[in-house]
Amino acid sequence: MPRRKEPAGLETNRRAALLRAAARLFVEKGFDATTTRDIADAVGMRSGSPFYHFRSKQDLLKTAIVEGLDAGHARLLAAIDGIAEPVQRLRVLVRTHLGTLLDGECHSPMLLGETRALDAAAQEEIAAAFDRYQLPWQATLDELQQSGKLASAASPVRLLLFGMLNWSTHWYRPDGKLSLDELADSAVALLLGGTLPTAPTTGPEKNEPQALS
Repeated sequence: MPRRKEPAGLETNRRAALLRAAARLFVEKGFDATTTRDIADAVGMRSGSPFYHFRSKQDLLKTAIVEGLDAGHARLLAAIDGIAEPVQRLRVLVRTHLGTLLDGECHSPMLLGETRALDAAAQEEIAAAFDRYQLPWQATLDELQQSGKLASAASPVRLLLFGMLNWSTHWYRPDGKLSLDELADSAVALLLGGTLPTAPTTGPEKNEPQALS
């Protein structure tokens, strides 16, 4: 009996749910430790159902990263549209990136370390998506360097900035005293040599990262 075709809207919703669940599980458990049954269970499907939408677990990982980066790139462009001043544009880029990481369901930046499980073609597709995501950052940092507001070369600063921002997923607490706006301001001030907000002296900050062992 031929497989019944799902209505287009339902099929799209299930595909999106699979991508969200797979990305979350890949971050929480690691790619190798996550099974297709884990992913199917997370969205209430049978264990073989993910392969209706994706060829393999590797295809799920590649698609989650590429589509997540492209969606993030679109959010960045919308957020900075019309902002000519590069410091303010950088601040909006940082705030938008943090919002994607800490307020949304985009796990693409945290999944980049899992690409070793993918073949060369998939890795090239991801690299192209990451290059697109970096374009507004590189252009803004280049402007800041040319104007003398950024002392270091823009390319290494961009990569260091991504590392710093992405690490916030390990320690930032939404219920802490530090808002995402304040975190974005602190990151930009640190990058450009400005003054950081004064930390409270009455006790440990709820959002202060703990020592890692």
